[in-house]
Amino acid sequence: MRTIYTKTISSLVLLFIFSTSFAQNVVTGVITDNQKNPLEAVNIVIKGTTYSTTSDSSGKFSIDTQQKLPFSLLIQYVGYKTKEIKIGLLSDAPLEVTLSTEDENVLTEVVVSSRRRIEKAQEVPIAVSVVTGKQAEQAGAFNVNRIKELVPSVQLYSSNPRNTGINIRGLGSPFGLTNDGIDPGVGFYVDGVYYARPAATTLDFIDVERIEVLRGPQGTLFGKNTTSGAFNITSRKPSFKSGADFEVSYGNFAYLQAKASVTGALSQKIAGRLSFSGTQRDGIIDNVATGRPTNTLNNQGIRGQLLYTPSENTNITLAGDITTQHNDGYAQVVAGVAPTQRAAYRQFNAIIADLNYQLPSLNAFDRKIDHDTPWRSNQDLGGASLNIDTKIGEGTLTSTTAWRFWTWDPSNDRDFTGLQVLAKSQNPSRQTQFTQEVRYAGQITSKISGVAGVFFIDQTSKTKGTEESGDAQWRFSQSTTNTALWKTPGLFEGYGIKTNAKIHSTSAAVFGQLDWSITERLHVLPGLRYNYDRKDADYDRKTYGGLQTTDPALIALKKLVYTDQAFTSDTDDTDFSGNLTVSYKVSDKINAYGTYAKSYKPVGVNVAGLPSLAGKPILELAVIKPEDVNHYEFGVKTSPIKNSILNLTYFNTDIKDFQTNVQAAELGVNRGYLANADEVRVKGVELDASFIVNKHFAFSGAATYTDGKYVKFTNAPLPLEETGAAVSFKDVSGTDLPGVSKWAGSLSGEYTKDAKFFANTGKFFIALDGYARSEFSSSPSASKYLIVPGYAIFNGRLGFRATEGLSVHIWGRNLLDKDYYEQLLPAGGNSGQYAGVIGDQRTYGITLKYSL
Repeated sequence: MRTIYTKTISSLVLLFIFSTSFAQNVVTGVITDNQKNPLEAVNIVIKGTTYSTTSDSSGKFSIDTQQKLPFSLLIQYVGYKTKEIKIGLLSDAPLEVTLSTEDENVLTEVVVSSRRRIEKAQEVPIAVSVVTGKQAEQAGAFNVNRIKELVPSVQLYSSNPRNTGINIRGLGSPFGLTNDGIDPGVGFYVDGVYYARPAATTLDFIDVERIEVLRGPQGTLFGKNTTSGAFNITSRKPSFKSGADFEVSYGNFAYLQAKASVTGALSQKIAGRLSFSGTQRDGIIDNVATGRPTNTLNNQGIRGQLLYTPSENTNITLAGDITTQHNDGYAQVVAGVAPTQRAAYRQFNAIIADLNYQLPSLNAFDRKIDHDTPWRSNQDLGGASLNIDTKIGEGTLTSTTAWRFWTWDPSNDRDFTGLQVLAKSQNPSRQTQFTQEVRYAGQITSKISGVAGVFFIDQTSKTKGTEESGDAQWRFSQSTTNTALWKTPGLFEGYGIKTNAKIHSTSAAVFGQLDWSITERLHVLPGLRYNYDRKDADYDRKTYGGLQTTDPALIALKKLVYTDQAFTSDTDDTDFSGNLTVSYKVSDKINAYGTYAKSYKPVGVNVAGLPSLAGKPILELAVIKPEDVNHYEFGVKTSPIKNSILNLTYFNTDIKDFQTNVQAAELGVNRGYLANADEVRVKGVELDASFIVNKHFAFSGAATYTDGKYVKFTNAPLPLEETGAAVSFKDVSGTDLPGVSKWAGSLSGEYTKDAKFFANTGKFFIALDGYARSEFSSSPSASKYLIVPGYAIFNGRLGFRATEGLSVHIWGRNLLDKDYYEQLLPAGGNSGQYAGVIGDQRTYGITLKYSL
C-alpha cells in the first residue's frame, strides 16, 4: 500500500509544476503582529462575498481577484482587531498588514458559512463550534471520532462503519445497530453536499479548511432537515496561485499517515486542486487463534477539484472523490457475562462449560480474542458534484448537484468467541444517492436579508446478507432439556438465512429563513420548511442448509433459530416545520439570542427483519412514525475581558414518537428493529471559552451538562439481565437515554515561543489536550452490566513551526495509557456475554509537514 502514497504524491508534484505556468493575477500579502512575527491561519475575506483564504505559517496569503474594483478585504484573527483594507488598484507588490492587540479585541473573527454567507461566528445566533483544518491536523483529529474530543457535545458510536451513529446533545441516531429505514438526525455535509450514510463519518478528512458543528435543529438553512444538528465541512478550494503541502507521520504499531495537496492555475480561467490522504496501522488487538493482530487501519482517499471562473460574478466547481477503508478490524472483545433470567442450563458459563471452551481472557484490556470468523470492514465511498455560484443582484444563487455511492463488504463474529456459533454474519450493502439543491442568499431590502431554497434527494440501498450457524449453535439456542434432540448431528451446522432487502426513498423540500434587522442591534429571524418524504421497502429472508429432515420435531427446532420472512411496506408523509430566533446585541462584547424550533424526523420503515408472533412477522412494526420535535434554546456569546470569549447556551428538546433501535433476542432479527418511544426529553447547558493570556500562552475549553430521559417508554426492550423474563417488554419511563453522559468536557492549552532551528526562524510550541466524560448507558433499556464507566484521556504534542513552511512535532495520544470502553453491546441471541469497543491504548509518533 505504501506504493500508493508514492505514486499519488508524485502525481501531485507534477500537477504543481504544471500549474505554475498559468498563474492569474491575485492579491498577495503578508500578515504580522506588532513585533513583526508572522501570523498563521488569519482569515482573509472579500467583503460581501463567500471568497476567503487563510495565511500560512509565514503569514503569507493570496486570494483570487473575482471582484470589480474597488473592493475590500476583511482581515480577521482571534485576539486581534479586524482590519478592512480597500483595494483600488491591483499591484504585483504584496500587501503588508500589521494586526494589533492594543485596541479593543474582537475575538469572534472565526469565519463561518453556516448561514450561507461569510460572517463571524460570535455574531451568528446559533450554537456553533468551529475547528479549523489546521487545528484538527495539529490535534491529530483526522476523522469525526477524533473531533468529538474537541467538541464534547458530539458523540460518535461505532461497532463498525455501517453501525455508526453520530449524535449531538445525545440525539441524532438510535443507539445500537444501524437500520437503513430511518434518516440520521445529524446532517453531514461536505462542500454543500449531503452525505446520507453515517459510515462517512468514520473515514479520514481530506484537505479540510474548516469544520463547523451546528447544535440544535437545522432545517431552514440546509437542504436536508436534521433534528439534532449538522456538520458543515468545507474543503480547501482551488487557487490560481500555485501551492503545495506535504505531510507524513510515523508512530508505534507501524502507524503511517501521508497527506498531500497541490493547487494552481491550469489556464487563465481554470484552477485545480488535488488532495490525498492515507492512513495505515497494524492491529492493536491480538487474535490468539490466528496469531495475527487485528483492528488495523488501512484508509486511502483522494479528492480532485476544478474551479472555472467564466466571469467575475460566477464560480463553477467540479469535484470528485473516492475513499476506501479496507480494515481487518472493528473486532470487539468480551467484556463480561451477565446472568439472565433464563434457566441455569441456558446461562453463558454453563453453555461454554458443556462445550469445553473457555475465553482467552476474562479481562477485556488484555486485548486478546480467539475469534474464528474473520473480521472484515471494507467500505468504499465516493462521488462527484457540480457547484455553481453566481452573483445576481444583492445576493448569490447557488446550485449544487451531486451523485454519491457507498459500498459495504463486512464479515463479523457476532458471538465474540472462538466457538462456531455464528459461522457467518455479514450483510454487504450498496447505497446510491442523487441530490439537487438550489438556493438564493442575499440582501432583499436594506433591513432584510435571507436565504431560500429547494432540495431533492433520491436514494436506494440494497443489502444481500448471510447469517449461518456453526457446530456450536445447538447449545446456544437450546431452549428445552431434550439435549439429545438438540444435539442431532448436523442439525444446525450450515443452517442459515440469506436476506435480500431494499429501500428506495425520496425527499423534497422548500425552505427559507429571513434576517430582519429591526435595529442595528435587534434582529428577528423566522424560518419555514415544507417537506415531502416517501419510503418503499422490500424484505425477503429465506432459510437454507442444515440437516435436511422430515421429522416435525427437528424442523420445529430449526424454526426456533431461523425462519423465512418476507414483507413489503411503503409510506409517505408531509410536514411543516420552522423556527423563530430573536437576537440582540447588548454591546460590542455581548450578543444574546433565543430560539424556538418546531422540527421533525421523517417517517421510517423497518428493513432488517421484524419480530415474529406465532411464526408470523408483526407487520404493524414495519412503519415507524415520524418524530415530533419541540426545541427551545437560549444563548449568550461574550468577550468578557480582553483576549477572551465565553459563550453559554441552555437548551431543552422534547421529542414525541422518538425513533429508537431495539435489539431483539431472536437471531433472525439480525440487525435489530425500530420502534417509537412515546416521549423523550433532553436538556442541558453548554459552555465554550478561550483565553489568550499573552503572546506565549493560549487556552480553550468546552463543557456540557446533558440530562437525557425517557419521559414515557412503556414497551421498551428488556435489558440484558432480564432476558428470559415472563414478559417481553419493560416500562423504562424516567430512565436515562443511552449514550448520554451527564458531563463531558475538553480543555486545551498551548505555549509558543519565537525560536530558531537549524537557522530557520519559527516558533517552538508545546500543547496538551484533555477530554473527559462521565458514565453512560450503552443499552436502549438501561442495564447495570452495560454501563460504560466515565474516563479521561490526555493528548500532547511538542515541536517547531518554521516560518519557511517546515513543521516538525512529536505527539502522543492517551498519554496515561487509560483503559476505557467506547461502547458495550450484547452478543447476538442475548446468551449473557457482552463485548466492548475499547479505546486505543497509548500511541505516539512524529509528524513532518512542508508547505510551498
